[in-house]
Amino acid sequence: MNKITIAIDGFSSTGKSTVAKQLAKHLGYIYVDSGAMYRAVTWFAMQNGFINESQFYIQDLISNLKKVSISFKFNINLGFAEVYLNGQNIEKQIRTLEVSRYVSQVAEISEVRELLVKQQQNMGENKGIVMDGRDIGTVVFPDAELKIFMTASANTRAKRRFDELINKGEKVSYSEVLKNVQERDYIDSHREDSPLVKAHDAIEIDNSNLTLQEQFNNILQLVENKLKEFN
Repeated sequence: MNKITIAIDGFSSTGKSTVAKQLAKHLGYIYVDSGAMYRAVTWFAMQNGFINESQFYIQDLISNLKKVSISFKFNINLGFAEVYLNGQNIEKQIRTLEVSRYVSQVAEISEVRELLVKQQQNMGENKGIVMDGRDIGTVVFPDAELKIFMTASANTRAKRRFDELINKGEKVSYSEVLKNVQERDYIDSHREDSPLVKAHDAIEIDNSNLTLQEQFNNILQLVENKLKEFN
C-alpha cells in the first residue's frame, strides 16, 4: 500500500501534536514534532546564555548552530518519540512556559529555519510520515498529499495550555498563559521567514468545540479518503 505525507499546521496549543501522534500510531507512520525541534534550539540558546528576558544574542546563536544535534528516540513506555539535544533527553525541559516565551523569537531566525527544514525534509524522504508545525504544508512539504490547518480561539487554547502546565506542576496563571498564546500568534503570523499561514490546499479544522475523539475521527476520515486516491 502506498504511503502519503501528512502535514498538520496551525496555531499553538491547537492539539496538533496530539492528533499527529494518534494518526502516526494508527497508520504505523513516523511522527515528527517539528515544534519540539525549535524548542530544542531555544533550550540550547537559553542554556548557553544567548537569550533571556532582556537580551537576545542572535549572532552568537547562529554561530553555534553547528553544535546543535537534534534527534528523536521512541519511548515504548510513553508511546511516542522523545526529543534529544546532543544526546541528552530534554523532552520535559522544552515543554515549560519559559521555553514557550522565547521559541517564536528563535523560530524567526532564517538560519535556524534553514537548518531544521533541511533536517525535516530528510526525515520525510520516504513518505509514511506525519509532521506538525507552523510551515509544514507551505515550506517543508509543499507537495504533501494531505494538509490540515488547525485552529481554535485564543481563550480555548490558553485554557488547554494552562491545564496542561498545572497538571505538570508548573506555577503559572491563566492570564500569563493567554498573553503568551497571543504573543506567539502574532510573532508566528508576522515573521518574514515562513510565517504561519494556511496552505491554499489545506483543510481547516476548528476544534474549539471538538473532543479529542471527534477530532481524531474527523481527520482519520480525511486520511482514509486520501489513501483511497493513491491505492
